Amino acid sequence: MTTSDPISDMLTRVRNAINAKHAKVDVPASKLKMEVARILKEEGYIMNFKMTEDGAKKSIRIYLKYTPTNEPVIQKIERISRPGCRVYCGSKEIPKVLGGLGINILTTPRGVMTGAMARKEGVGGELLCQVW
Repeated sequence: MTTSDPISDMLTRVRNAINAKHAKVDVPASKLKMEVARILKEEGYIMNFKMTEDGAKKSIRIYLKYTPTNEPVIQKIERISRPGCRVYCGSKEIPKVLGGLGINILTTPRGVMTGAMARKEGVGGELLCQVW
């Protein structure tokens, strides 16, 4: 399957897996998707992730996280910047998600990071997605 927006495809797969109460989901691998998964793990939204290989095809297996009452930790995950409408912001304009309860994920000149980290380091970039 070829898609013009691989990050949106990854977020949709995660969203669908959460709605179906799956324990894990596989997404085609790329460096940017690995960084997004790393941030989701660091911020506590997923349990873990790992790179898997099936022949020449590499994918990322993401282990989803649920509360003890079987509610998903990720309540909402949505794409902000799209290929048709890129959204960039400076370090002073990075929006807070739910008053600081959620996170933004940005690509910056210093790598992929959360909105809070980008504000702290004083760098702006492209807003990839919001998670809460």
